[in-house]
Amino acid sequence: MSENELTEFAEYLYEDARARTDSPVGTRFNGAFVDVFREYLVEDGVLEDVESCYCRKQVGRSTAEVYGYALSDGGSVLDIVTAEHGWKAQTIHKADVQRALRRAQIFVEKCRKGLHLEMDETEQAYAMAQSIYEAWPGINRVRIFLFTDARLTVESMPPGETEGLRCTYELWDIARLHRLASSGRREEETVIELDQPLPCLSAPGDADFDCLLTVLPGQLLAELYKEHGGRLLQRNVRAYLQARGKVNKGISETVRQEPGRFLAYNNGVSATVTTADTTVTPDGAVVLTRLVDLQIVNGGQTTASLHHMMQKGVDLSKVRVPAKITVIREEMLDELVPNISRFANSQNAIKEADLQANSPYHRRLQALSRSIWAPAPEGSTRQTRWYYERVRGQYQVDLSDLEKQAEKARFTREHPLAKKFGKTDVAKYELTYLGRPHDVCLGAEKCFHAWTTDVVNFFDGSPDAGHFKQVVAKRILFEHTRRTIQKMRLGGYLGPTTAYAVALLVDRYGTQVDLDNIWRTQALPRWIDDLVPELAVDVVRPLLVAAPGSGNVTEWCKKPKCWETVRAVDWASRT
Repeated sequence: MSENELTEFAEYLYEDARARTDSPVGTRFNGAFVDVFREYLVEDGVLEDVESCYCRKQVGRSTAEVYGYALSDGGSVLDIVTAEHGWKAQTIHKADVQRALRRAQIFVEKCRKGLHLEMDETEQAYAMAQSIYEAWPGINRVRIFLFTDARLTVESMPPGETEGLRCTYELWDIARLHRLASSGRREEETVIELDQPLPCLSAPGDADFDCLLTVLPGQLLAELYKEHGGRLLQRNVRAYLQARGKVNKGISETVRQEPGRFLAYNNGVSATVTTADTTVTPDGAVVLTRLVDLQIVNGGQTTASLHHMMQKGVDLSKVRVPAKITVIREEMLDELVPNISRFANSQNAIKEADLQANSPYHRRLQALSRSIWAPAPEGSTRQTRWYYERVRGQYQVDLSDLEKQAEKARFTREHPLAKKFGKTDVAKYELTYLGRPHDVCLGAEKCFHAWTTDVVNFFDGSPDAGHFKQVVAKRILFEHTRRTIQKMRLGGYLGPTTAYAVALLVDRYGTQVDLDNIWRTQALPRWIDDLVPELAVDVVRPLLVAAPGSGNVTEWCKKPKCWETVRAVDWASRT
């Protein structure tokens, strides 16, 4: 990639972040910068989610600084984000990287020792510090992410240790993010070196692929998921349903009661790789030693179920999983993998909408967003479009494809960055409006899967202009409410407070929330503006922070019982 491409991409990231806030600097911009990176990495499966929350504190002679956090993998992994922005594709060196990572690590160490006890409850970072402190007994690994619009001279940092836990470092600079954003498939390869080579049988395919048949130890499959998470399932068409369905319950029962028969009872997994290294043993057996870009395209529920059972201490030593590994030429991945996902999966019915970004629903929503003009704001004659980004990075690609500066300027005038939104955004707006704020609080990825499974799969017909306008109106309702609450500086839990406030507003005033009018005016009516502060401060937030038994607030917000509690509050409807 050229220097100009990186510089242009860095400028785009800056403008994207600036479009999300009313200030080009300060705490809000820090959060917006993290959100821009987060969306790419959540869609790629690198992260489950991240709550942006900036904190900088002096600790003796040292400085603690972080930009956000998340508790992933059922609360067993602490993800911490720090950032370096404003470099616009310039180079920063290893010492700068080490300094940023060390500041984040100091913050983790202080949280472990009760940093929140030294903070005022109104501070924005109080909730973050308290959540980390309370979750610490269940955490077994720490990951520190560096997000930067600079170019790094170092590609990786060796794992370390913090407060007795393994600590790994993920460096995401402008070049690495650009590789991810500019490709239709994930560029960051997953390379797996097998400590114990696996016997396998080769089944030659055609010019585009070959197949290997093998049996995977259940423990190995669970550990691979623990290490690489959702990235192993990035091309999988279905979501892990947390052992609610018959398939997952069956997996659990077999592992616990008859682990030796798992091989006989389970259909196994179907995976793709771009490279599979094999060798021949002295006795003539072919064994598998290395896999590159492993993707489990069928059997995601099996994989995730084994991982969750391992996390609970269940013995997987006797579990064996049949596996078909298809070695596909890189240029054929996008053509072959969706068909493998669609045709090979026999555990549950697959609907076309399960193919997510490629589903008719998302393609139609994209087409509508390119053709429908939004009404001009009051006092203006300039109309713009709301740009639906069906594939992450699509906006920037469309902009880059334009050669003349005048064309780029026209594109950004017609499609302002502030009016760009993606699949996970729509899921958040729709589930909030449907009265499921607890599902929204599960994080972007899980929220999207819940929406796909429960809503998109049952969408009757094709989205029309009216549907698109309602989606945009719900976005205006959610994001305007979020900005209002953010300006109130309540101190943490911005995302849950927004989701629950909007859900309760719709629950109580549903007949008075006129989505058609919101679309026509491209703004919220005055009465909603006036209600939001009271709704957030006096009604919703006190119920969220009062988690039963002084429990973790973040986890409480994810429970249906939390929504039941908020929904039952004695708050009279507007007359």
